[in-house]
Amino acid sequence: MGRKAKGYHRKTRSILRRKPRERGKTGLGKILYEYKPGEKVVVKIDPSVHKGMPHRKYHGKIGVIVNKRGRSYIMNVTQGKAIKEIIVRPEHIVPHAEG
Repeated sequence: MGRKAKGYHRKTRSILRRKPRERGKTGLGKILYEYKPGEKVVVKIDPSVHKGMPHRKYHGKIGVIVNKRGRSYIMNVTQGKAIKEIIVRPEHIVPHAEG
């Protein structure tokens, strides 16, 4: 009768795993891309980079870049009615294709 783990990466087996053809190092283009304040982005967690990784509940959410802090970006993400401000590294975000 083991107790349930309550860790930060709990229930992330499918989220924090890359597809077979996506494996390997992250490209430089993704890391060096400069986001401007007001730009819409999607949180897409890169499991190979642990630093600056947002919580799994933000995976797939669309947010707006507010500012830059060091290498990371401060962004606003809606969670229900609340607007959360999270700090995310560029490896874990992709530009939102509005179409």
